[in-house]
Amino acid sequence: MKFVYKDTSINYQYYDNSSKTCIIYLHGWGQNINMMMPIAKPFIKKDNVLIIDLPGFGDSEEPKEVWSIYDFADMVHELTKELKIKNPILIGHSFGGKISLVYASKYETRKLVLLASPYKKNIKKDNFKTKILKFMKKIPGLGGLAEKAKKYFGSTDYKNASVMMRKVLVKHVNLDVSDDAKKIKCPTLLIWGTKDEAVSYDDAVELEKLISNCGLVTYEGNTHYAYLERLTQTNNVLRTFIGSDEK
Repeated sequence: MKFVYKDTSINYQYYDNSSKTCIIYLHGWGQNINMMMPIAKPFIKKDNVLIIDLPGFGDSEEPKEVWSIYDFADMVHELTKELKIKNPILIGHSFGGKISLVYASKYETRKLVLLASPYKKNIKKDNFKTKILKFMKKIPGLGGLAEKAKKYFGSTDYKNASVMMRKVLVKHVNLDVSDDAKKIKCPTLLIWGTKDEAVSYDDAVELEKLISNCGLVTYEGNTHYAYLERLTQTNNVLRTFIGSDEK
């Protein structure tokens, strides 16, 4: 199915079971609908389920301009209005988790699940490659070469992205949404691996304190994809959390 927002065609799958419960799944950077399907399948036959290819990924078009996290959240909200979805449950992994967090801070949300979701700007000490880039930028005539070097020295996500999506990625990683997290009132669940090198477990502990009604499920020894590494456990946790207030 297709939905157009800001002249951008967005691909999504919607399973309408005429349920009072609608679960929205948002994948991480560089991923697509398929990455969320393993934790969506248990709910597809009973609940209303919406899974989105975020703009720039899967079968969705890239944004025509540089979108912020707030633009992505607003896009999701416009799609919920199009589908007449009210008070959804949001489940987001990584980049999709950050979008879900912002959504829940702005719009009516029944419950929120964040899977290894970044929420603040991580300031790391300069490594060797970063020092090289900074040095090159200081030398007259080498500024352009430094920009080209980013393709080889940057993160895998950055190197694999198009020009437009690189700009979106930079805007995303430099945005701190800690204040937005403090505005969330709905029941919130965090699922995190202690060996996550993309978004540290320490960040999870801190995020739990920022959100008023929040709990943290810890997966000892698992990575940024802990939700898939312990798929059976994740689905059991989600069933319990989502169904806890259903009769």
